[in-house]
Amino acid sequence: MSRYALVPPGRELTVRSADGTAIHVEEYGAGAGTAAPVVVLIHGWTCSTHLWAPVVRELGDGLRVIAYDQRGHGRSAVPARGGYSTAALADDLAAVLDAVLAEGERAVLAGHSLGGMTVLAASDRPEIQARTAAVLLASTGSARLVAGAMVLPARVRSRRVRDAFARLMLLSSLPLGPVTPLSRAALKYAVMAPGATPEQAAATARIVHACGRRPRAAWGRVLAGLDLDPGVTALRAPTAVLVGTADKLTPPVHAQDIVARLPHCVGLTELPGLGHMTPLEDPDAVAGLIRRLAQDHLRVPAGGTA
Repeated sequence: MSRYALVPPGRELTVRSADGTAIHVEEYGAGAGTAAPVVVLIHGWTCSTHLWAPVVRELGDGLRVIAYDQRGHGRSAVPARGGYSTAALADDLAAVLDAVLAEGERAVLAGHSLGGMTVLAASDRPEIQARTAAVLLASTGSARLVAGAMVLPARVRSRRVRDAFARLMLLSSLPLGPVTPLSRAALKYAVMAPGATPEQAAATARIVHACGRRPRAAWGRVLAGLDLDPGVTALRAPTAVLVGTADKLTPPVHAQDIVARLPHCVGLTELPGLGHMTPLEDPDAVAGLIRRLAQDHLRVPAGGTA
């Protein structure tokens, strides 16, 4: 079976966020009610829990792994008007943690792209701080996403043209349509490394094309004006940062800026030549960092492994 095929969850549940939006949650690994360390996986823009399939496989059964669909993505509900904001993302994370963690239990939070931004948006909330043992920020940024994007080739030197293209990509509500060889190649160019395998590119296209065009554009508007710099300095948990050196959407400068301002950074990992979709492009590296954070910052049951 392909490592990118969906992993059947051991349990599914629906969590209601503060504004009533229904959030779809899946659980893998050791299962509810066990003493296994808990990891919560938070996907990025236009993705879903499906993004984490190869990472879930690499993490194995020694962890209790939780993944959920961000509002407007996957099987979570499309929010009502006004329901797209970083505060809403933080509300959703708080609701998920409240539903899946026992009293006094903490988790490692791993966020990719918009998922990392979710952690930053929630980092100053006492209820989140109390339940966070450690954090992985993968392929993410805290602000200035339009100005930092490198989607157009380097030969396009006009900053105005580059910014306009990045903003258009974020704000577009045009339907992506069916996956075709051309659309798959275009998406691969924008979000993956040149060396990404056909299987990785196909998995990325399948996931991204499944996102509704209206939620995609609504979250794009949030990203275009993103300012979560205060969330970086408020993130007190031990935090690892990961980025692909060929990431065009959140280039390494974003990761380096976050590392420089984190109160408790436990390392920066730069994956040579990889793009924005690191959980698909190198699930071994992503899972390895998550496992190490669990081993270092969560209590592992006697005789158990993380």
